[in-house]
Amino acid sequence: MGKLELKDKVAIVTGGAGGIGTCIVRSFNEAGAKVIIASRNQENLDKLAAEINSAGGQALAIATDVCDRAQVENMVKQAVDKFGRVDILVNNAGGGAAAKAEDTLDVWDSQIALNLTSVVNCSMAVIKGMIAQKSGKIINISSVAGVRKSPGLASYAAAKAAVNSLTKNWASSWAPYNININCVAPGLTATEGIKKWRALPDENDEQGNPKPPLTLHPKPEDTAELVLFLAAPESDRITGETMLIRHFAEL
Repeated sequence: MGKLELKDKVAIVTGGAGGIGTCIVRSFNEAGAKVIIASRNQENLDKLAAEINSAGGQALAIATDVCDRAQVENMVKQAVDKFGRVDILVNNAGGGAAAKAEDTLDVWDSQIALNLTSVVNCSMAVIKGMIAQKSGKIINISSVAGVRKSPGLASYAAAKAAVNSLTKNWASSWAPYNININCVAPGLTATEGIKKWRALPDENDEQGNPKPPLTLHPKPEDTAELVLFLAAPESDRITGETMLIRHFAEL
């Protein structure tokens, strides 16, 4: 298999200015896609879009709260107005939050909105266009929390498990329109934010030798590479799958 290409494809990446999102945006740009970058922070979006555009790519930065249906619909409208269509949607926006007993319901509401309802909002905003053009790819970013116990993160885990289920059920419903829907579920990923939050194992042993990759937490580039494959023509016969990227201890 040669280099994966997305030439002339139009892709939306939510949470596009974060650690994993930035890697996905850059990989899509390198593959030739026109990329709409969405997240809540316009300044961060503008920096990434400027990087892409100054290097000869095509990126459009749109500040969007994916929990707000009207903002999502406006973002998709701007994407279509600018590039004519949407071929790929990556539902990457999300994040976990622990809950104490006294604030469980508040955390539940916010976690379900951010990690589950946002996926529904964005997918529903693009699906009519994909059905009309009889093609499209939706890649949901879930988490290993959705398939294993995650003490203290029950709301987050429940939302991610629901995303896994939606992926399989939507895949069946939209297969007749040539729309692929898959899910990537990373474990704890070595983003800059995670590294600041907690110490991760060194990549080398005490003798300075590289450790086996499967004994290390995945990098954001690992998720981006799998997302790129699922967005490319090479994955045209894959749909309804949830693919895990994880440290061996998360098996």
